[in-house]
Amino acid sequence: MEASKAYDRWSILVIVITFGLFVTALFVKGLTHDAFLEAGVLLVSIKLILMAKRNAETEGRVEGQLTEIKEMLRRKDGGEVDGSGRGNPSSGSGAGK
Repeated sequence: MEASKAYDRWSILVIVITFGLFVTALFVKGLTHDAFLEAGVLLVSIKLILMAKRNAETEGRVEGQLTEIKEMLRRKDGGEVDGSGRGNPSSGSGAGK
């Protein structure tokens, strides 16, 4: 899996903008209660992006496993497996015959 898929430019942009706003809020508001709220927003943004990365990694693993399953079914049936997961009726493995 590509690293660019997990950390696309939009994710990096969101982190940079959120961090910039956080630093700006520190200078404008100082170290008050509002700074903790800004820190919470920053952490939530980073957490969402990390969850998206993990989701992309899981998606890649699942797609790989599905490809392996299709290949195993193709070898077992001796025919082509179409996109719906059903065997090709012309190979003689169709249940509807």
